[in-house]
Amino acid sequence: MHGIDWTRPWLRPWREPGQRLAQAVAGGLPLHEALNREARAPVRFVPQSELPPGMAYEHYIFESGCCPVRADLHDFFNGICWLGLPRTKQRLNALQAAQIAADGIGPKRGPVRDALTLFDENAALLQAPPPLWQALLDKDWHRLFVVLRPLWAEAELRVVGHAALEKLVFPRKQVTVHVWRSFRAIESGADLDDRLAASLAPAALAAKPFAPLPVLGIPGWWAENENFSFYDDSLVFRPPQGHNHPYNKADPAAGMT
Repeated sequence: MHGIDWTRPWLRPWREPGQRLAQAVAGGLPLHEALNREARAPVRFVPQSELPPGMAYEHYIFESGCCPVRADLHDFFNGICWLGLPRTKQRLNALQAAQIAADGIGPKRGPVRDALTLFDENAALLQAPPPLWQALLDKDWHRLFVVLRPLWAEAELRVVGHAALEKLVFPRKQVTVHVWRSFRAIESGADLDDRLAASLAPAALAAKPFAPLPVLGIPGWWAENENFSFYDDSLVFRPPQGHNHPYNKADPAAGMT
């Protein structure tokens, strides 16, 4: 857990308890014990070795109330997300377990489980003025990041996917998050957690209403994007393949109210 820069804009919302956990682990405490000491999650953290062979990870958490933990950066951030968004994580797990109970474990997860996994691993919440949101859906990167750049002062983005947070410890231009829309300010605490958990409905998730966003393009998040040639990289800022995004076809209230 060394080398984490908690001053980065994508990590600042997680600075507490992140720094405290990192210090506890650096002092020799196993990660699962450091997480349990926080006593804020609806699960008990256990070593990865307690996951029975052949049992699905999500099913085990749902049945046992225990979350297996490896001593790595990925599970460090997963644990932090359990502490910061306990109802949301519990809702994600319950929906995964329901899908497993209905369909079993097969070579393919199905659209709902795919979306649940994508959210859990890679989601970010975005509250933004409508012109920014539309430019994002259109993948009109020049408009989103250059023409409408001043509007980003009125926007807020929070990374909540633990795999995305892990990747951003060592940020690269290619890191892309999957945005879930928020129609209100992204406050901290229980209200955000409650609203986010309530928004996770299987029908909405099955439509995969996510908008991909190369996160280091956000103004103020990465010094290199002050030179607008940063956005000319078509391997990262990919041109649109049409405008039939699920958000445009679904209920306009899709996302967090």
